[in-house]
Amino acid sequence: MEIILSLAIGILAGSGIWLVLRPRTFQFIMGLSLLSYAVNLFIFSMGRIRLGAPPVISTQLGADPSLYADPLPQALVLTAIVIGFATTALFLVVLLANRGFTGTDHVDGREEQA
Repeated sequence: MEIILSLAIGILAGSGIWLVLRPRTFQFIMGLSLLSYAVNLFIFSMGRIRLGAPPVISTQLGADPSLYADPLPQALVLTAIVIGFATTALFLVVLLANRGFTGTDHVDGREEQA
């Protein structure tokens, strides 16, 4: 399970960095989204990967912290997803406005040579 999660984080981060370095604005925004997904998975994995473990202390299990999942990374990732969605929507609106003003979606504003 850990190796699959590590590979997923690595592939998302690598793909995101590759897309961030592309000259088109839409590819840049998609790269930022992939990077945010990689960071969210990384933060989520820091809460220990425990399947079927409750995040809140139960009276039947006692107060041993090794029996529980850490709820803080889950809350941080949920907040990051909401903020990332709003930021991506804002970036897309700015992209559309910029494309309307300049007629291109290149970062440097130059047209492609055919």
